[in-house]
Amino acid sequence: MMDIQSNLASLGYYIPEMLVVAFMLVIILVDLGLKQQHSRRVSYIALAGSIVAFVAVLATSAIPRGLFFDTLALDPFARFFKVLILIATMFAVGISMKTKELEGGRFGEYYALIFAMLLGMMIMVSAIDILMIYLSLELVSITSYILAGYLKNRQRSNEAALKYVIYGGVSSGLMLYGFSLLFGLTGTTKIAEIHQALLAGNPSDVTLMVAVILILAGFGYKISSVPFHFWTPDVYEGAPTPITGFLSVAPKAAGFAVLIRFFNVVMVGSTTPNLSQWFVLSTLPWPQLLAAIAAMSMFLGNLVAIKQDNIKRMLAYSSIAHAGYILMGAVVLNQDGLFAMLYYLVVYLFMNLGAFLVVIMISNTYGTERIDEYRGLGFRVPYVGVVMAIFMFSLTGLPPTAGFVGKFYLFSALINGGSQFYWLAIVGIVNSVISFYYYARVVKVMFLEDVPEDLETIPPHPWMTTVLTLLVIPVLVLGIYWNSVAQFTLNSLHFF
Repeated sequence: MMDIQSNLASLGYYIPEMLVVAFMLVIILVDLGLKQQHSRRVSYIALAGSIVAFVAVLATSAIPRGLFFDTLALDPFARFFKVLILIATMFAVGISMKTKELEGGRFGEYYALIFAMLLGMMIMVSAIDILMIYLSLELVSITSYILAGYLKNRQRSNEAALKYVIYGGVSSGLMLYGFSLLFGLTGTTKIAEIHQALLAGNPSDVTLMVAVILILAGFGYKISSVPFHFWTPDVYEGAPTPITGFLSVAPKAAGFAVLIRFFNVVMVGSTTPNLSQWFVLSTLPWPQLLAAIAAMSMFLGNLVAIKQDNIKRMLAYSSIAHAGYILMGAVVLNQDGLFAMLYYLVVYLFMNLGAFLVVIMISNTYGTERIDEYRGLGFRVPYVGVVMAIFMFSLTGLPPTAGFVGKFYLFSALINGGSQFYWLAIVGIVNSVISFYYYARVVKVMFLEDVPEDLETIPPHPWMTTVLTLLVIPVLVLGIYWNSVAQFTLNSLHFF
């Protein structure tokens, strides 16, 4: 009886997730009653569902508490990431509504899969039990595989889905094996109890090291950091572009959320989890390992992006580099670093989704994803060209854009962390300079190269222009006034 009452009490705090499930079912049922040519109408239900779930998250109490026998947490940290993921979902749905790439298919199954992935991510950012972490990550991964191959008649979409499944299966298997080792060491699946067991006993450093490295492989795959990045370029190129943009921000944010929560609770060096003291095993210095992964991600992502001619592949390698930038915040192992990570994820959402929306608009109008074929677009469609330039400069980290403020916080956290992190700050600055080359190349092609005489001027769709404006405004505003978002981010650094 107590178990039933506990679960019923937990349901009262689980309304946003239940709303996501309800709208997913409504989308499927409504789509079944529509003819294929009218299937796109369910887009409005999907957009309404994401907005309603967003409002429900904001209205839900964020007082830290455990749900469903302490397998999930309700706390400010989880709410922050749910808000972030739902904003990404709203924009992904809005972008999908007018994307020609998706024409000819059933939209009901498409949005149902997006909502299933959304549910997985909302569980993922709240999970405080290793079994729940694994199950939620698998829900996100499996729906991602299907959406990556959604364009069934395109060879590169099928190739993307197959590679995604293979890499995802391997990383999930490694992570699950790491969890099994951790369970064998501690006898529990709750991460708080794992923490207490590690403090109370004398676990084998070697076994614990192997377990955590294997777990890190699963998390690294989700955030597409080196050396778990192999799936990223092909999947980003082959997937429908709205899904590519969605994958580049939402699952990446969820991956960072579970990484932060797991290591912040399990690998702390006192009886009470905190944000300033993590275990550093004698056999494996964690700050140096994370710093090496961050540096490799930045260098590989930026250097390979220089050679790309397809803009989606360029943005894919850029995404790997940005995973490296964000990981810099985890290296210092303190509250400043985690605040910088969360704040950068906010600004990265807007500037990266905006860049992918421009790619969709150009593809809809001119049928190309090649950077060289963007020649003259800054004059033919000046608003789109100027906005794309803003996104490129923000991704570089130039003032007065939001990307500059995000990188400023990351570099400040490194410098304030001590002289042992100066080298990584220098690596980050060098990579920002490298990235300017390929971001500026897009702007150069649009504005400084000759306009082809046969290039037709076609005004963008008003809906897409509206969504583009909603994405570029935060990039500009958060480059000038960011205190309110920074305060919301800082207040979110409270764990159950």
